[in-house]
Amino acid sequence: MSTKRKYLDIYEEIARGIRNEQFQPHALLPSEHELTSMYETSRETIRKALNLLSEHGYIQKIQGKGSVVLETGRFDFPVSGLVSFKELAEQTGSNSKTHVHSLILSPVPPALQHALEVQETEQVWEVKRQRKMDGENIVLDIDYLLERWVPGLTEDICADSIYDYVENKLKLVISFARKEITIEKPTEEDKQLLDLYPDSSIAVVRNYVYLDNAELFQYTESRHRSDKFRFIDFARRHR
Repeated sequence: MSTKRKYLDIYEEIARGIRNEQFQPHALLPSEHELTSMYETSRETIRKALNLLSEHGYIQKIQGKGSVVLETGRFDFPVSGLVSFKELAEQTGSNSKTHVHSLILSPVPPALQHALEVQETEQVWEVKRQRKMDGENIVLDIDYLLERWVPGLTEDICADSIYDYVENKLKLVISFARKEITIEKPTEEDKQLLDLYPDSSIAVVRNYVYLDNAELFQYTESRHRSDKFRFIDFARRHR
């Protein structure tokens, strides 16, 4: 290894080992001290390599513990599309399961009246669903749906697909959505309902979803474990 490229070479060798499962997901990498001896280099060089591994999603550095190997397989989440979890799971071919944590019909909460563009007299469904893919709870969906557009909602419908119910049973046309994506610290509810690492962050996708008559019928917070998803889009430059 050349001195100039040494940390890059170390990064590439460890990354290859993670991809080939020489280092198993959730296991600890050797310590900085051990890696320094293994590669006969300085601790600063090892830290540069570890920082690069962290930036590229191969490891999660946990204070007082070390570097935990992450699973390198990520699910593609289409930013510009309107795709249900059921459709996403079918596209990826992953083993998925939905657990309905709660389903409540109540007056729209004051904090959501502006988001849903309604008055406090409106009835709204609040649905919380844990999404499990390949054995881990990695998404918490919190949906608010106006009852006048989506009557008769049940736990069975929520466990299967709300969009399938809306489009095929209620014969409504879901047309477009406005989305906001932020990276946030997990809430206590996230910690309770998702399988998180100690230093995990949450990618929050807030959806304002409209029917073809331009009526807003749904507001959603889709809370993703950030190490498990890759948010993708297609862009074309107009000239």
